[in-house]
Amino acid sequence: MTDPSPYAPWDPNNPAPVQPSTPPAYPQPAAYPQPAAYPQPGDAYPAGGYVAPAAAYQPGYAGYPYPPPVKTNTLAIAAMICSLAGIATCISAPVGAILGHIARKQIRERGEAGGGMALTGIIVGWILTAGLLAYIAFVVIAIILAARDGAFEDPYAMMGLLLPRSIG
Repeated sequence: MTDPSPYAPWDPNNPAPVQPSTPPAYPQPAAYPQPAAYPQPGDAYPAGGYVAPAAAYQPGYAGYPYPPPVKTNTLAIAAMICSLAGIATCISAPVGAILGHIARKQIRERGEAGGGMALTGIIVGWILTAGLLAYIAFVVIAIILAARDGAFEDPYAMMGLLLPRSIG
């Protein structure tokens, strides 16, 4: 059985493959009109100033209008700012992460822009929050270990840990 498709593989039993038909010839466009001659240097201009020939003002296609801009979610902006401010303070980072989650929900519901900013707020906020919690855990463990070793029994011993020894 032979396939009449022009893209079928070559069949030795059918030596004459089917050739695709050629598309119909399109009419040639009309020649463009010749532009009007512009004045040469030294020619006298009309009293009202230079007036371009009427052929220069051919109307064109209007094109498509731009779509209206998509509104950016303000909670996404606030989430990113709070999370990035948390790099310096670490206090606003959890707020930025929570605002980022709320902003992503609003973006899905309303079709607004700002998904990247909300995601930045979530990621940076939770990383900084985890870092802050790890630091607090480290300080608490250090205080517990220092208290167990008796560092807080003598107030002057504590001062010796904090201040350098005097030379003399």
